[in-house]
Amino acid sequence: MTGGGPRRATGSIPRTTRTTERTFMSHHDRRPGFLGRRGFLGGSATLGVLALAPALVTACSRTQPGTGAPKDDGELLAKLRKQGYVRVGFAGEAPYGFQDGGDLVGEAPTLHREVFTALGVRELRPTLTEFGTLIPGLQADRFDVVSAGMAITPERCAKVLFSEPEFVSPTALMVRAGNPKRLTDLVSCRERGATVGVLGAAVEASYAKAAGVPGKAVKTLAKPQDGLDALVAGRIDAFALTGISLRWLARTNRGASVEVSAPFVPVVDGVRQLSAGGAVFRQSAGGLRDAFDRELRKITGDPARYVRLVGRYGFTEREVPPRSLRTADLCAA
Repeated sequence: MTGGGPRRATGSIPRTTRTTERTFMSHHDRRPGFLGRRGFLGGSATLGVLALAPALVTACSRTQPGTGAPKDDGELLAKLRKQGYVRVGFAGEAPYGFQDGGDLVGEAPTLHREVFTALGVRELRPTLTEFGTLIPGLQADRFDVVSAGMAITPERCAKVLFSEPEFVSPTALMVRAGNPKRLTDLVSCRERGATVGVLGAAVEASYAKAAGVPGKAVKTLAKPQDGLDALVAGRIDAFALTGISLRWLARTNRGASVEVSAPFVPVVDGVRQLSAGGAVFRQSAGGLRDAFDRELRKITGDPARYVRLVGRYGFTEREVPPRSLRTADLCAA
């Protein structure tokens, strides 16, 4: 998905989504401060060699080993304010972060645009990538924040920083109309020998495993539409995702012979999984994350404002995270 500057709010709900693959290379080449070979090696050979050694030492000291990301993002917010935009990664999953008519829309971009505008950064510059490459792309400095409604999990917390929760959403199942196998949750999928579809790198795979669904009965899919198509074609018996995502998918596929189950809360190692999601930052970007959180709390602390911003994407006051739900606790679960 591509997109330009901030999208102005409208009263309509997008009925279709269109995605366009973008490569990382073009964004990598346009990073602020990226030096091409010609610019770096200009001048005489002697001066070039003398200048090269300290430059390489400096470059190594300022980047994280194995990535192109800065080692210390302490001045990142000041840099974003100066340049006037923040680079965001998203995966094209409606209603969290997707493109409609060339605009970056959805729950996460809408909230993040509101937050960054308050922080003095008015433009979101998006990069589309598959969900499973969002964290590697962030770590490689291909974008500054992930804007995709990513679930906060201990495994991900070991690699990146999350904002405080920006929504909560229980899991649900999409099944064929009439629910012929009477599936209500992932435990029932195991008990009835159902084949379950999940998105690649999404948390539902771990939920299915914890519920005892055999690995051979779990099918990985690239995007939500693939899940609905596989269900209708009979290749899977259920598609597991957040209730918000599945209700949106059914809404944008009116006429498809499917239905969405009542939401349920999966249990992993005795712990209820609340499926809270947030913005994602590099581990070195704690200052930016903290500034983001201060503005985010003003939104999540005002349910009416929250619904005005993201209600068009199916988010209600039920999805507003409770003040007692903290990212530190979700990371430690």
